[in-house]
Amino acid sequence: MFDLKAYLPILLMFGVATGFAASQVLLSQLVGQRKSTRTKLMPYECGKDPVGSARERFSVKFYLIGMIFILFDIEVIFLVPWAVVFKTFIAAGTQMRNLIYIEMMTFVGLLLVGYVYVVKKGAFEWSERARHEAEGEARALEDVEKRNAAKVARAA
Repeated sequence: MFDLKAYLPILLMFGVATGFAASQVLLSQLVGQRKSTRTKLMPYECGKDPVGSARERFSVKFYLIGMIFILFDIEVIFLVPWAVVFKTFIAAGTQMRNLIYIEMMTFVGLLLVGYVYVVKKGAFEWSERARHEAEGEARALEDVEKRNAAKVARAA
């Protein structure tokens, strides 16, 4: 027989999740800062400011950050199945648990070495220069919009 009471925990979970999301949005609107700057008001998509031609080439750094994210994301995904398997080896009390632990710590150590290498190369560096470039692009976008508005005004 179909029992609707069995779905009550799922409904409760959706209710709590919806309430949490709504409360966080409302709280950020009530408490958050409202300091608007030219850079904050600029359109923003995919880490590249929409200034200039749509056929413009992206910086290599844009793709580098994307590849690094995917690389570390996929490697971290391997930790979940390892933890499940490791838990069963501990519960069984086998002697292989030390070897499995050392192998995973080697893997995590290699991840850490890769992360340190990427940081030392400056891949995550968003310097003051990049901020000034973004502000310059915002001014350029504003100038283009003013010129377009002036053209429309002259045409009318």
